[in-house]
Amino acid sequence: MRRTSAVLCLGLLTAAIVAQAPKEFDRAAKWEKEIAALEKRQADMPPEKGGVVFAGSSTIRLWDTAKASPDWKVTNSGFGGSEIRDVTHFADRIIVKHEPRAIVFYGGDNDLNSRRTPEQVAADFKAFAEIVHKQLPKTLIYFISVKPSLARWKQFDTQSKANGLVKEFCAKDERLGYVDIVPKVLGSDGQPRPELFVKDGLHLSTQGYEILNEAVRNAVK
Repeated sequence: MRRTSAVLCLGLLTAAIVAQAPKEFDRAAKWEKEIAALEKRQADMPPEKGGVVFAGSSTIRLWDTAKASPDWKVTNSGFGGSEIRDVTHFADRIIVKHEPRAIVFYGGDNDLNSRRTPEQVAADFKAFAEIVHKQLPKTLIYFISVKPSLARWKQFDTQSKANGLVKEFCAKDERLGYVDIVPKVLGSDGQPRPELFVKDGLHLSTQGYEILNEAVRNAVK
């Protein structure tokens, strides 16, 4: 009887593991086509070593980084809708191999929207930094704070907590920098400035990117 129970428990455990595996596999698989296209673009125009890689979600992808920083050797490796853990998964293929002197990173926005906690966001960024520094110990990484937005204003308190945790982590390592854009995004009424966003209330307008350009150029010397 005990043997039967043990076999049954083992079977249930195996089923549970198998049920979870496709979910994790699909998370990476859904980006494969976009990552492959990104790799092809970068292969057609190979980035110079020792440049600056911009990485993260759609805030990065939609950013005309080359125009914003023409005097830098810029590579844009952003892919829309991604979370920090997604960028970490593909870091070797779209970031590390370029051997950048610095990485400008934007993430956490989609993560919190998909109900990851501030603690998980901070842990995910820590994991990203560890992956990079294991291979590129001298590379600087600048985390742009999660921006308050019209579309996700209800998440402001959660975003603030996540930003605070990441800022604390960055303060412990001279190779990490925290770029705080929150004060510039909020108006005198304490609300997100509408002119900084396009119609969806989430993505930045030209004026919004001007704020990012200034903040990043001041941080990355």
